[in-house]
Amino acid sequence: MTYSTHFNTIVVEREVAAPKALAWFAFATREGKSAWFQPPAAWTVLEDQFDFREGGVERLKGLWENGKVSDFQCRYHNIVPESRIIYSYDMFVDEKRISVSLATIEFLPAPKGTLIRITEQLVHVDGYPTPEDRIAGTQYLIEKAGDAIEALAAREGVL
Repeated sequence: MTYSTHFNTIVVEREVAAPKALAWFAFATREGKSAWFQPPAAWTVLEDQFDFREGGVERLKGLWENGKVSDFQCRYHNIVPESRIIYSYDMFVDEKRISVSLATIEFLPAPKGTLIRITEQLVHVDGYPTPEDRIAGTQYLIEKAGDAIEALAAREGVL
């Protein structure tokens, strides 16, 4: 087997028309996160954990229609309410580690309400996946989160 290591740092941002408390809710609670962090229809959940606290773990493992199993395993390291979340996570496909990441989510004041900034330092191992895949995936997720936050803000009549 050939071993390889590829390092990358990505930053994605989304400004939302919502107060920090609602943006925080979308990442810090199961209810808030489930509004946007949903497995695709072609995926069967095998394991689902959400323990949002320093030292807590989050895990989402599932089976794709093609038979592959993906597994997101996260540990929360630092949580400052309505300000910052720092966590690390491993991504596995068919029990093979494909990447390890250190991520920070910041919730910052912005003209429309709140700027959500995700900075991720990651290492891809053994050629899988490409940095472009992770950038596209993280951008997709922040857009889904932003849409869910703004929908909640509209329902609640804030901002």
